[in-house]
Amino acid sequence: MTYHTKCVIISLDPKVYLLAREALGLFFMIKKLVLLIAIVILLFFVEPVNADLIAGSSADIELGVVDTALVKSNREYFIKKRTIKAILDKYNAPLSGYEDSFIEACVTYDLDCYLLPSISGIESTFGRAIATGTNNPFGWGRGLMPFPSFHEAILAVGKGLRENYIDKGAASIEQIGSIYCEGNTWAGKVNYFMKQFETEEKKQLFLSMDTVQL
Repeated sequence: MTYHTKCVIISLDPKVYLLAREALGLFFMIKKLVLLIAIVILLFFVEPVNADLIAGSSADIELGVVDTALVKSNREYFIKKRTIKAILDKYNAPLSGYEDSFIEACVTYDLDCYLLPSISGIESTFGRAIATGTNNPFGWGRGLMPFPSFHEAILAVGKGLRENYIDKGAASIEQIGSIYCEGNTWAGKVNYFMKQFETEEKKQLFLSMDTVQL
């Protein structure tokens, strides 16, 4: 017994084919546009992470004592760490690689995690312009005070900001600046770098979604 198969050929009108192709192209264009709009909304309209949550409350973190396990398991600290690294890498900074030190300082001394990196940005371009042998990227002690390493400098200046500035009433960047540096442009420049970190944080939040792990 022999079986025969029939092949059915459907012929489309060229005009119909072109119309269908244009409709399909329009569909994918609209899809890309919607995705782009969603990304823009997430990057620029998502509320930044609450600084109080990052700094930690007295119920969660005892001032001066870092719970390493808490930091490593906390997604917000992870985002802060990645944000700091991204900006430091952008400037090809000598301080790149000291993200953990910045996080340790902001947790230990209850600081905004971007304050110390921003100060180093204005004072030394993140460690690029410092006095030889000082490891002092903060202009601390007019930039002449030496530290054994960047790590020790970060922790020492974090401690100094907490005890000698913030605890004595200099709570805002403007108030800190009036003591930290002569002139009236310091606070504005620190805020410029703070804004860069905050903008980068939004990008990191979007990119990380719920899949980040240390």
